Amino acid sequence: MQAFYAISGDQPLIPRWALGNWWSRYYKYSDKEYLELMDRFRKEGIPLSVGVLDMEWHWVADERVEGSAFSGWTGYSWDTKMFENPKEFLAELHKRKLMITPNDHPADGIAPYEDQYKEVCKALGRKSEVGDAVPFDPASKEFMDAYFDIVIRKLEDDGIDFWWIDWQQGPYSRIAGVDPLWVLNHFHFLNNMRGNKRPLTFSRFGGPGSHRYPVGFSGDTVVSWESLDFQPEFTATSSNIGYGWWSHDIGGHMWGYRDDELATRWVQLGVFSPILRLHSSNNPWNSKEPWRFPLQERNIQTAALRLRHQLVPYLYTMNVRAASMHEPLVQPLYWSHPKREEAYSYKNTFFFGSELLVCPITSARDKSTRRGKARAWLPPGRHIDLFSGIVYDGDRELFLHRTLEEYAVFAHEGSIIPMDAAEEPENGCVNPRDMEVKVVIGADGRFDMYEDNGHGSRPDEVEWSITPLHYKQSSGTVTIGPVSASSDAIPEERSWKVTFVALKNSTKPSVSVDGKEVSNITISTVPHGVEVQIPATSTTSKIVIDLNEKNPQLRITDPNPYMFAVLDTAQMLFDPKQPIWAIVSDPKLPLGVKVTTLQAHATLEYLEVVGALMELLCADGRSY
Repeated sequence: MQAFYAISGDQPLIPRWALGNWWSRYYKYSDKEYLELMDRFRKEGIPLSVGVLDMEWHWVADERVEGSAFSGWTGYSWDTKMFENPKEFLAELHKRKLMITPNDHPADGIAPYEDQYKEVCKALGRKSEVGDAVPFDPASKEFMDAYFDIVIRKLEDDGIDFWWIDWQQGPYSRIAGVDPLWVLNHFHFLNNMRGNKRPLTFSRFGGPGSHRYPVGFSGDTVVSWESLDFQPEFTATSSNIGYGWWSHDIGGHMWGYRDDELATRWVQLGVFSPILRLHSSNNPWNSKEPWRFPLQERNIQTAALRLRHQLVPYLYTMNVRAASMHEPLVQPLYWSHPKREEAYSYKNTFFFGSELLVCPITSARDKSTRRGKARAWLPPGRHIDLFSGIVYDGDRELFLHRTLEEYAVFAHEGSIIPMDAAEEPENGCVNPRDMEVKVVIGADGRFDMYEDNGHGSRPDEVEWSITPLHYKQSSGTVTIGPVSASSDAIPEERSWKVTFVALKNSTKPSVSVDGKEVSNITISTVPHGVEVQIPATSTTSKIVIDLNEKNPQLRITDPNPYMFAVLDTAQMLFDPKQPIWAIVSDPKLPLGVKVTTLQAHATLEYLEVVGALMELLCADGRSY
């Protein structure tokens, strides 16, 4: 892969805001409706960073299109019946910290009813009085100059930030071998650098080398469990051709059926995808607003969309890693374990950055357990489920069972995951003032968190503010900072919440700032570990958290509360539950006896219930 990137070019840095939640729907909005929708998301505490305008932003169903020779798919003039003042509309969206991308199907060229038609004709030496469309001609320098300098630039001056290039008409142009999509992606990317911006395009895949022009778009997705099940493999395999910044229609775009569980699992996968873009078709029954779902699914989707923005500090550093170290965000298991057959067998399990492993749930819940199931291989080492706090031994294959609220996301020993600490993050993915850092003990860990002001498309062009986050296992200490270079891109002070995942509760941490112990800290026992809160401190300071325990160990997971929950919610006869519980909860029975006795209960009727219990009973073999 390093050789591939050396030949074909690196992935560029993408803007920080691109890592947040994108809202998209094929729908004929008015400016008022769109703004009201964005305000409803804010009222619900659901952050967004990108607003997508599908093709109905321009003239489509109008007399100037209907009755003409033009399809209405291509358009460069605002539909002023729906958007009375486009500049004011876009300015209002920017006030809400949203970046805007409209859809562009450029194949039909510039129609005579377009606002820019006469000026384009003049630039090309054509007679506008004839009323013929100006053909789209990517092989003509003169046309492409007029296309960008007149058509695209005037719309960008209204306030458009980048373009969704939706070329669907094939790979051919006047010059053999010149693919129009390549030309569009290349020059749109260059054009988007204007004003010292970090460029971005949103486009279909143009073949090998297209990773130089992110973000990619997979095309219209059918709403089905089968589509969901294919997307993790699709995304991980895209990294094999260097394309790390991939966007799917989260929730599915068209056809299919309503399934609230499917929609929720898709949003959860979206959190752990390169780009999270909610999208749906022009159908009143198919839309992705969380408040349109029943209460349980609504709450889970809302929490997932908040989590995506909370993860942006981690994701942005992975963005830097992708551009500077040839390491796409999502990677198949076999990149790190090429000699293990298991790494090739589990195509849906993937690494999500340097610290996380994701095993997506892509099938419906079992009726007896009320849990979704994924078959996975955990690499060697120990892994902590970030949602449950359960410690798992690795180097084995197993089934993972998760309620709808849960998702199988693991961090290895020594993982450090920086996050936005806000319970309801803001729109726009700003560099946060309040930070949370999740630390998994058991091995040394290092994470350098990168931040900047958003200028420069290559790592060597950027003025970085780098905050080192280190964990030393032998001494049981975490060191935060000092920042490498203070700038106006980051706050002068930050509060820190450091969560030691799966750490035993008897630990009594202390904190020092620049070598002086501080007392105004808060230490709490949280469901999955120990939490240390440090008030606002200068980002130029060095913070040391000492667990006051040499070589601290991960806590032994008590499986009984989790197994009780499995049996409690199991949709089965009451009477068999008690003897099963008596077996799995007996502290005197060796693990081997529990397993063999439990297997005897694995009739077809109770197979999935027994499987869920076996997972928990054998998660952390070192406990026995």
